[in-house]
Amino acid sequence: MTEKLYFNDPYQKEFEAEIIAIEGNAVRLDKSLFYPTSGGQPGDTGILSAANQNFDVAATVKDKEQDEIIHLLPEGSSLPRIGDKVAGKINWETRYQHMRMHTAMHLLCSLIEGDATGGQIGAQKSRLDFNVPGDAYDKEVLTRQLNKLIEADHPVSTSWITDEELIDNPQLIRTMSVKPPMGSGRVRVVQIGAEDNIIDFQPCGGTHVISTGEIGEIRISKIENKGKQNRRFHIVFNEE
Repeated sequence: MTEKLYFNDPYQKEFEAEIIAIEGNAVRLDKSLFYPTSGGQPGDTGILSAANQNFDVAATVKDKEQDEIIHLLPEGSSLPRIGDKVAGKINWETRYQHMRMHTAMHLLCSLIEGDATGGQIGAQKSRLDFNVPGDAYDKEVLTRQLNKLIEADHPVSTSWITDEELIDNPQLIRTMSVKPPMGSGRVRVVQIGAEDNIIDFQPCGGTHVISTGEIGEIRISKIENKGKQNRRFHIVFNEE
């Protein structure tokens, strides 16, 4: 199984690895910094370098049957060879935007009482859907609340709990559309806030910044009515 280096350090931009499998334009490494599309977060893009040649990684996805990272090269491009040593480099600017936005979405979860039914993370704008009663939320009020949490510069940390702990605490799962991966014996959780002031705590396999202050100013641009109870919250960076 590919070692997921982004769990150790989401700020790492470059790494070295070995190609262990190639099928068509899909390349598998023994370890990787490339985050695969999952949980609403887009996969990383970047470059793999081997034998004095650069290979573009157009997308990174998960194997549908196994929890494996697949690096997709452009169709028809030249390919490296199994056993090659490679140097990998992710598109850091886009990854960092996803990290900031993903952390902001966790803050939004902390302010909304209701189950998240879906979501999509983008580099500039994102959305989260919740089942909430009526028109209980105002975008201007939410924007002020979110930016207050961001400005407080709360720490963001990750840890692991056992499958059994998650089963015993089902309230930790906020997203109905994306269930945390279980079966390996442990589940990764993300905590925002110190132990004496926890803002958000939930299972998540995505990448995040290490403090809310890194997110920068954001705003709720729109709240849409998507059904009897479902509301869609749109988040954007409030940048020039």
